[in-house]
Amino acid sequence: MASAKFWSLTVKPEFVRSKLLGFMNCKRALQTLLLTTSLQVCAGGLESLELFLKTAHSGRAIFSQVVTPPVKAGQTARSKKSSGVFVFIRPTRFRFDYQKPYPLTLVADGNMLWWYDVDLAQVTARSQTQALSSSPAALIATASDLVSLHKEFYLQEQSEADGLQWVQATPKIRESSVQSVRIGLRVEGGISNLEKLDILDAMGQRSVISFEYFEANPKNLSSSQFVFVPPKGVDVVKQ
Repeated sequence: MASAKFWSLTVKPEFVRSKLLGFMNCKRALQTLLLTTSLQVCAGGLESLELFLKTAHSGRAIFSQVVTPPVKAGQTARSKKSSGVFVFIRPTRFRFDYQKPYPLTLVADGNMLWWYDVDLAQVTARSQTQALSSSPAALIATASDLVSLHKEFYLQEQSEADGLQWVQATPKIRESSVQSVRIGLRVEGGISNLEKLDILDAMGQRSVISFEYFEANPKNLSSSQFVFVPPKGVDVVKQ
């Protein structure tokens, strides 16, 4: 029978130290790689937003919106859903046409911001400059680059989630009606498309707007589509 000592392995201290150092170096290299990858993913948020602002001079998309009010103790959150079509031409024109569950129209024509509630037969008009400086619309439809956004918002990159690059924008104006806006963009083939807006307003209400079939720079989009004339017989309230 073979002696047990023939199956034992004598390990020299120098060999142990060498392997241990090699393991520690590999561990540090892996940690560095993971950190670098994380930073690269995070850094993509602002780069994706800049790409979207500079390349999508106009756009069209179908949108769906889910609005959830703040929940009080003992209550269950009840969300409201709506959908419609969104179009814009930088830097002064955009339009939301809500189709479901009932028709509403929000139009920025370059000078005024119009809000038309069909069921109430009422139109509200405000100066576009005063209304949009720190609004979510400034983030997606009126700003031309990050420099202009930095004047109105604190911009913070966030980690990639759901296959999207994210940026959080916080208005610099304390009296803003919005607490924060998270912008989700999908980059494919060097093109950055807007997919989500996650808006938290000053009252704690959350609105998540999802964009589908986004088309950048559509050929048949013109400024005439942003002209709004209040229908006859409706009340017009100017603020």
